[in-house]
Amino acid sequence: MVWALLDAGEDVVVIDRLSTGFRWAVAPQARFYLGDIGDADLLRQVFFENEIEAIVHFAGSIVVPESVSDPLGYYENNTGNTRVLASAAVEAGIDKLIFSSTAAVYGTPASAEPVKETAPLLPENPYGQSKLMSEIMLRDTARAHDFRYVALRYFNVAGADPKGRTGQSTDRATHLIKVACEAALGKRRSVAVYGTDYSTPDGTGVRDYIHVADLVQAHLRALAYLRRGEPSLVANCGYGSGYSVLNVLAAVARVSGRPFAVEYCPRRAGDAAFVVADSTLAREKLAWVPRLADLDLIVETALAWEERLEQDATPDIGALRRRLAAGGF
Repeated sequence: MVWALLDAGEDVVVIDRLSTGFRWAVAPQARFYLGDIGDADLLRQVFFENEIEAIVHFAGSIVVPESVSDPLGYYENNTGNTRVLASAAVEAGIDKLIFSSTAAVYGTPASAEPVKETAPLLPENPYGQSKLMSEIMLRDTARAHDFRYVALRYFNVAGADPKGRTGQSTDRATHLIKVACEAALGKRRSVAVYGTDYSTPDGTGVRDYIHVADLVQAHLRALAYLRRGEPSLVANCGYGSGYSVLNVLAAVARVSGRPFAVEYCPRRAGDAAFVVADSTLAREKLAWVPRLADLDLIVETALAWEERLEQDATPDIGALRRRLAAGGF
């Protein structure tokens, strides 16, 4: 998002405590503050030293099993720190905020149909609950103050910057496409498949995988939406179609040309058979038009980034760039 904002000619200020991120990943043109959004004094300093018009709030913890073992940590980092940030924004007169929410607020969908924003909100773990509580705080803040927000409920984000500048780099990642790309490059011994007896075509879970670059475009559209003075909005971000775990593993093997070992394991508690977004609201209200809704392209960008991490050099992604320039996606 920082790169995309800079590409669009925006001035960008970044606050990050670097608990999972890396200083080198921040574009050099952005002003950087090392710190935590839960630090109200730091926020006052940043807001005093910079003319902040809008906040894009990505900070948070995102690993579901970790949230179960450390619920208080998740409520502090995801919910408590969002309260501090919202309070500081109101105090400074910053009236626009875009929030990273999650499909985990829905829990297990009741049917194999794309999930609408009007579906019951039944999070099944502290991660989803902490994000829902943050949404509720933002809603109530908008009712009480000159403050508007867009909360984007992400489905399964994957891929990397098509220009090769950045991508997921965290150790011990849990996202399927990242894990499978690591396995294809020999960084992992195998990939675990949790459950093969779901009511899906091949028995494995189906998810809506959205390219990170399309998700970034949704944030840019949300910023334009708020700048027009539009009301607060909660919207899903996904493509409206899904791929099974085995579909994803086959795509990674096909694109990489490298087979890898797969372990078949029992289902994990809380995993749903089918989770796909109905993103009609984002498309209509934000004029969001996804352009990278192709599983092989998602895998190509993720794999190119993984190769860069492995080689500590810029990968040869000229062919990928030519595909993008040709308008095929």
